[in-house]
Amino acid sequence: MSRSPHTGVSESYIPDITLDRSSPVPLYFQISEPIAQLINSGALAADTRLEDELSMAARLHVSRPTARQALQRLVDRGLLTRRRGIGTIVSPRQVHRPMELTSLMRELVEAGHKVRTTIQCYDAHPATQTEADTLQVDEGAPIVHIERTRFTDNEPIAVLMNLIPADIAPAMAELESGSLYDLMRERGVVLTSARQVIGARSATAAEARLLAEHHGAAVLTTQRTTYDPSGRIVEYGDHIYRASRYSFEANLFAQ
Repeated sequence: MSRSPHTGVSESYIPDITLDRSSPVPLYFQISEPIAQLINSGALAADTRLEDELSMAARLHVSRPTARQALQRLVDRGLLTRRRGIGTIVSPRQVHRPMELTSLMRELVEAGHKVRTTIQCYDAHPATQTEADTLQVDEGAPIVHIERTRFTDNEPIAVLMNLIPADIAPAMAELESGSLYDLMRERGVVLTSARQVIGARSATAAEARLLAEHHGAAVLTTQRTTYDPSGRIVEYGDHIYRASRYSFEANLFAQ
């Protein structure tokens, strides 16, 4: 019999799983999928602790490696998290972001997440040659280099780096609680279009520390150049996101 799925980490949730040993579907898959469905449907709340693999193996009459493989499959999908001294718990819900010219902060807030930002760097300085080439301004033109970490539901989700012409850059204090794009619009900036490149790689040691991940964890990357109606570059962003907590969504249409 299953315990309440909303008890948090104080007691373990025991999923009600029935195995069909005559089925060609592997046992680990028969264990992991019902748990995944509970998590994706919201029936299992974030931070709910699951029974450990030893207990699961004994209860379901499977080998411990089978139980471990079932739970690890959910960890690899970002649905479960292993915490030392606590056990295996349901991960905070993943953020799915549409492919639109909108700010991360606004989308997180509208999706019901609790959001906060820490600023690692806010540096106003004359543009180097590389920065000038990126923003298509003269070398030495005044720009602002900003580095931030975005948290959602008290978990770090993204590290954001932006280059912005100094005349339209929001103040540091504003960025701690406001959306970059909203603050730029308040300054009369019209965001018309952007070119964005999405990729993936392994986190560096420094990035892993900021994102509370292990060194080498998978991260999604974006490089975005945003333009106003005149074609001026008003912002360049080089961002990384936790692949375990974040994904992009796009609608595709036949031509």
